[in-house]
Amino acid sequence: MRSRKRVSVSQLVLVLFLFFVTLTMLVPLLNILAKSLSTPSESVLMGGLSILPRQLDLLNYRIVFSHPILVPSLINSLIITLVGTAVNIVLTTTAAYALTRPRLALKRPIMVFLIIMMLFDPGLVPEYLVVQKLGLMGSKWSVILVTAVNVYYLIIMMRYFEKVPQSIVEAATIDGASHLQMLGHIFYPLSKAGVATITMFYAVVRWNEYFRAGIYLTRKSTDTVLQVVLRQFVVLGDTVSILGQQNVFDYNALARADYSALKGATIIVAIIPILILYPFVLRFYAKDVLSGGIKE
Repeated sequence: MRSRKRVSVSQLVLVLFLFFVTLTMLVPLLNILAKSLSTPSESVLMGGLSILPRQLDLLNYRIVFSHPILVPSLINSLIITLVGTAVNIVLTTTAAYALTRPRLALKRPIMVFLIIMMLFDPGLVPEYLVVQKLGLMGSKWSVILVTAVNVYYLIIMMRYFEKVPQSIVEAATIDGASHLQMLGHIFYPLSKAGVATITMFYAVVRWNEYFRAGIYLTRKSTDTVLQVVLRQFVVLGDTVSILGQQNVFDYNALARADYSALKGATIIVAIIPILILYPFVLRFYAKDVLSGGIKE
């Protein structure tokens, strides 16, 4: 007979505490979602604890997806996030692989240089002058390339690569595997958790980027990213430049809209891609880093 595990009072208190902490984060999101899906006449009456839509209506989302700035900015954010994250992963993992090789010359000076650059950021002015000199102003590459490698994430990836058993590397070397083959067939599979972790970190930073985009992507209003529009609309309350476009909306529908619910719809559109990413990343944490490999 299996003995039943008893739940202590401290464990019960901890579970209840974490449950209430979860509610403090979940209820506001559900409230925003419920307001954005409700009719304007009902959304204005909903309190902060309402989590169910009242009289389902997609008016707010029709307005958001018919706007000439919001949709291009969403596409720009997706492009910058996908391409930028791919560049981040390729450069970070290849650099981590090189820096974890035992026979790398000048390894210590390189690491000292990278750590100094991480601790003492040169600042925005030199970065702006370099971007301007390279002719990248107004280009998406200005946002992608200036944050191509994060030294902190590079160090995290190095720790994962250092855990790969040297016996596997030696066996691959004897079999004639190149560095790219070892990186692709040995280090990536045995470091899935690390790659998934920094992918999530990079993707979140890319998706939430608004500061550099607000500086470099200013040639046309359609060149900006969703987070810049979101900040202008939701944080600054600028409804004139965001919603004041002519010959775009059904103004009867716009006149009926509840602006707080419309802001909520914009917020939901901005957070959905990241919410979709999390389940794909978190499943790697349940697996052993070196599952299937030789453990020393």
